[in-house]
Amino acid sequence: MARQLQTLVGLFSLLLIVLMITGSQAGVITVYWGQNGVGGQNENEGSLADTCATGNYGIVNIAFLYKFGNGQTPSINLANHCDPTTNGCTGLSNDIKACQNQGIKVILSIGGATDTYTLSSADDARSVANYLWNNFLGGQSDSRPLGDAVLDGIDFDIEAGTTEHWDELAKALSEFSQQKKVYLTAAPQCPFPDARLGAALNTGLFDYVWVQFYNNGQCEYSGNADNLKSYWNDKWTTIQAGQIFLGLPASPEAAGSGYIPPDVLNNDVLPSIKGSPKYGGIMLWSKYFDNGYSSAVKPNV
Repeated sequence: MARQLQTLVGLFSLLLIVLMITGSQAGVITVYWGQNGVGGQNENEGSLADTCATGNYGIVNIAFLYKFGNGQTPSINLANHCDPTTNGCTGLSNDIKACQNQGIKVILSIGGATDTYTLSSADDARSVANYLWNNFLGGQSDSRPLGDAVLDGIDFDIEAGTTEHWDELAKALSEFSQQKKVYLTAAPQCPFPDARLGAALNTGLFDYVWVQFYNNGQCEYSGNADNLKSYWNDKWTTIQAGQIFLGLPASPEAAGSGYIPPDVLNNDVLPSIKGSPKYGGIMLWSKYFDNGYSSAVKPNV
């Protein structure tokens, strides 16, 4: 009996050593959906339900709530998927629920590359937080743009507007987690710290941060991954956040620069970044451009 126990202890110790040596953990793939609707060249993105049914993604960001703040009437833009001005996007509620029933988190992304949003004050930030809670999250409103489905959280893709008050928006949203968990996510640029989201990320309130390692020459892959690895290991994985994701274009056409071929990601980049205990997976921009990329890398993510 003692000899069997010693054998079991030895095997358990060996397993722990192997895990420590590999230092890797399973991650998930996050994808943005909503900016390439049906019709013409946009038909490849497919529906939200189809996106989740692929089985490739663990989190889907609906993009974007592109207008809000400073007294503006908030507006969502989902390209040709639906027309929010006629309540045409409320039908997405069933798709959202279908995704969630598969264990996939569905997040509303606010911001984007337009200059149609801003926050003018702390009070403005709280007002936007209340709007988001009542119209997309666990609150109540007669005019919920995506119907009665309750989204899992809010993604900060802040690429324009003010550099201030995003921390106050994060704090205001996090307070609603006392009623129902609100996941906070962010998509900062890879130059560190992010010019607009630095203060918000310093709150330590963000569950997931997918860093955009593209369209930023100093920290992206450009035939060589050394700068990317340096920014990942020495900067981004040091922030106070639940998990950090490597944000990438899903095809060469998805961004101006920073595309990483699947074999390079699998064999060079992922083995170098998965050792971080904060590694959460990768983020792809976007579903429209993901014509096989996620399938090619998912086993290694």
